[in-house]
Amino acid sequence: MDCGPILDIATRLWDCTAKRLVYIRELQENLNSLKILTEELSNLRKDVMLRVEHEEQLKQSRRTHEVDGWLRDVQLMQAQIVTRKIEAVTELKGKGHFTVVAHRLPCAPVDERPMGKTVGLDLMFDEVRKCLEDEQVRSIGLYGLGGVGKTTLLKKINNEYFVGRNDFDAVIWIVVSKPVSIEKIQDVILKKLGTPDEKWEKSNKEEKAAEIFKLLKAKKFAILLDDMWERLDLLDMGIPHSNDQTKSKVVLTTRSERVCNDMEVDKRLKVECLTPDEVFSLFCDKVGDLVNSHPDIRRLAKIVVEECRGLPLAIVVIGRSMASRKTPRDWEQAIQVLKSYPAEFSGGFLDKFGDLNEARNQGEEIIRSLILACLLEGDVSKNKCKMHDVIRDMALWLSCDYGKEKHKILVLEYVKLIEAHETVKWKGAQRIALWGSFINAGFSVSPCFVNLRTLILRDSNMTSLPTGFFQDMPVIRVLDLEGNLRLHELPLETCRLEALEYLNLRWTSKEKIPIELKNLTKLRCLILDHINGLEVIAPNVICCLLNLQMFRMMLVSIGIKEYEEGFMVSLLQELECLQYLSEMSISLPTLPAVHKFLTSQKLQKCIQNLRLSSCQGLKEMELPLSTLQRMRSLGFQNCKHLERVKIKMGNGEKHGFSRGGLISNSNFLNLFSVTITGCLFLDLTC
Repeated sequence: MDCGPILDIATRLWDCTAKRLVYIRELQENLNSLKILTEELSNLRKDVMLRVEHEEQLKQSRRTHEVDGWLRDVQLMQAQIVTRKIEAVTELKGKGHFTVVAHRLPCAPVDERPMGKTVGLDLMFDEVRKCLEDEQVRSIGLYGLGGVGKTTLLKKINNEYFVGRNDFDAVIWIVVSKPVSIEKIQDVILKKLGTPDEKWEKSNKEEKAAEIFKLLKAKKFAILLDDMWERLDLLDMGIPHSNDQTKSKVVLTTRSERVCNDMEVDKRLKVECLTPDEVFSLFCDKVGDLVNSHPDIRRLAKIVVEECRGLPLAIVVIGRSMASRKTPRDWEQAIQVLKSYPAEFSGGFLDKFGDLNEARNQGEEIIRSLILACLLEGDVSKNKCKMHDVIRDMALWLSCDYGKEKHKILVLEYVKLIEAHETVKWKGAQRIALWGSFINAGFSVSPCFVNLRTLILRDSNMTSLPTGFFQDMPVIRVLDLEGNLRLHELPLETCRLEALEYLNLRWTSKEKIPIELKNLTKLRCLILDHINGLEVIAPNVICCLLNLQMFRMMLVSIGIKEYEEGFMVSLLQELECLQYLSEMSISLPTLPAVHKFLTSQKLQKCIQNLRLSSCQGLKEMELPLSTLQRMRSLGFQNCKHLERVKIKMGNGEKHGFSRGGLISNSNFLNLFSVTITGCLFLDLTC
């Protein structure tokens, strides 16, 4: 009998049965392996998904097809029964390691800008639209007062003209402002064009310009430049000139028609103030139904609107502040502040008050009123507040008789070069303030400002002023030269400004205070803080300033050799002789000077800010409590021998702080700062 076939069948049956027996015997082990692999695959999917979501949400990218397919396979695998092979799970898990999970999406040609309801811009928008559609007009300049609506109009152009169009490859919005940063503007352009950060973030200006030019030269683009203050060389930044092939456009906003001229725009359009009806409509929109809650409030609202003189941003700011005022009385008070603050600030306080403390109190009261009216932001107690530039412009405009006398008060910031011919237009000015501007070339000849009362020249690089600079300023009362770090010399005629009442030389490098300064007999405020390298203060000068009420000489870098011969003691003696001196801030660097101060009741009554520097040999100091209560700041610097400071109470009792000691818990009404540097006597951990 042939048993071969039977054995063959038996063998096949055994193989099949054996495999099943192995599966059954190793079932638990296989299930555990599959569970572990499935969990690992699930965790890997979560990690990949997080990377994908990050790229898609934050970097405006889209997942690759490979990654998307893998994620769907994993999801399908997880949904199936455990009967899938372990090998399949392992294989799918091995495919889940990606270098790139998403591709960056191309940037949208134009980004919609956030914008609220607009009033009174439709006609202007139509004019700009016609210019944009005119192939002969490649550049447009929109100019007008600050707050008149130029930025809002530019947003309207961006949103209602460019958004939704397919014929521009890129519409780039750039806030220029000041001071201008070319590289920041280039960064905005490169980011908008989708250039990877790593490709340009370490490049210099020239390399960025080359990259921008390469990207834009064949594109049809629009550049929207907001808040320009001076000419920009667009080609220097990498922006190609528009041509007949690309038909690109440039639209800019500025407060100065001169900027439009300097930029050589094809079309200049002035953005005008709103009409009375438009103004009132906008104001009511910000105030709400309150306008109709009382007949007097509606009448007063029209007065407020009239003071805003058609400036939309002023209307918005003031309208929001008035929304919280519920009674006619509240509105009347706010209107009084609104009408008075330009006159108060433009007129100054030296004219009105004989006492500086009264002037300061009045100034602080006005500032508080402006803060309550939302015309200023900040806190008087912290010595800091700020005014919106549009509100400032409106105040200047009102002070200049609603713009009719626009050169009456001049405020210029960061002007690179003031030409000599421009100063001729200022001859009728009463107040001039130049900040961070290059003025030497502009004043190469003696200016003639016969009506000038206030001159502020701050934060420039000038080293001197030409001889004759002040000879035709007969009524100037305020001269502020703070922050001119390189200024080391002033013309001698400065000392012949007989009407001068306020002189500020803080943060200059003035080397000499000449004997002729004693001619300034009307001087009430003299500020010499932080002067670098002061070598000479002529004797018997300060004591001749008979009307001096405030003297400051804090933290001066002095090269006066007479220190050892009692210079500071002599200076204190001169200050002690001044009948009207009421405020003094000074740094005392020698032991004799400290002793002189501590023995003078007059000086202690005047002191507001006191700093002791070095003071070799000073071991102990005793300050009356009454002196500390009047002071605003007290400082000790590098007084290495000082061991103890005592506070003398009014009843003769003494408290103090020393190594291991404690400060008494007295009520110091004005003292807001005590600084101690480089001293050994005080352990602040006690």
